[in-house]
Amino acid sequence: MVLLAVSPVFSAVMIFLTVAALTVYVGMGVLRARATASRRLISLQSRSEQLEAGFAERALAPVVEGLGGAVLRFTPQGWAARARQRIIFGGWSSFMDVNSWAAIRILAIVAGVVGGIFAATQFEGIERLGILALIVAIGFFGPEAILTRAIDDRRSAVERDLPDIIDLLVISVEAGLGLEAALGRVVQVVPGNLSDEFARMLQETRVGVSRHEAMRNLAERTDVDDLDSFILAMNQADTFGVSIGRMLRVQAEEIRVRRRQRAQERAFGAPVKMVFPLVLCIFPSLFVVLLGPAMIDIADQLF
Repeated sequence: MVLLAVSPVFSAVMIFLTVAALTVYVGMGVLRARATASRRLISLQSRSEQLEAGFAERALAPVVEGLGGAVLRFTPQGWAARARQRIIFGGWSSFMDVNSWAAIRILAIVAGVVGGIFAATQFEGIERLGILALIVAIGFFGPEAILTRAIDDRRSAVERDLPDIIDLLVISVEAGLGLEAALGRVVQVVPGNLSDEFARMLQETRVGVSRHEAMRNLAERTDVDDLDSFILAMNQADTFGVSIGRMLRVQAEEIRVRRRQRAQERAFGAPVKMVFPLVLCIFPSLFVVLLGPAMIDIADQLF
């Protein structure tokens, strides 16, 4: 009786995990394809120089560099560098470092193994293996999932606040303030993650760091495409002597257009995302409600 009661729940959990894993795999494939396309566009600028190089530099050097990068990802040094970057992207650098994050990951894995073994003793058969694997997976992937959610939330907040902040910069600069004074005014008026990053950038410029380098550091800490394009335009305007106010107004219009396009893209993707809840949750319930009485009547007539 216990096996019959647990089996539907276990089957539903396994189906949900399978669908979630497939969704994550497809999403990561799309992101990797976009990153590869961006790298190819950048590499076109130096393609002529690569063709003029020798065979060893053109053919062997990229293979060696790729193997070295792949091996480095699985070393403690590569893991620490990747974890440090993710902590900065998530905004946890003020209270979290790599050593603390490593300790949290180890404790979560140990807790998942111990909790899985304890919970598995309450079941028998294949349910025992399923519960053990589920709890161990939660302990292993749980902290990374929380950090990934923090990174996504921070990027979304930066993308949401950037058009409004640029509008305030346009108003402040056209009113006669300099760029640093306008950024200081924005930091005082608008709270949020992006304002905190601008405040840190202003602090770096006050201690002697050039504005170009401070903006580049800001782009490395946030990793948001709209902010990267804005910083690139700012640096180009500063280099070529373009009017800051005109450049800010153009950037504000472009960023709002990109935000509207992203909203349209999400709206067009909503029907596709609704397929899995419909197939897994709503359609089975409808079939039970609509076909259940008929199946009972047929069974009574036959048996």
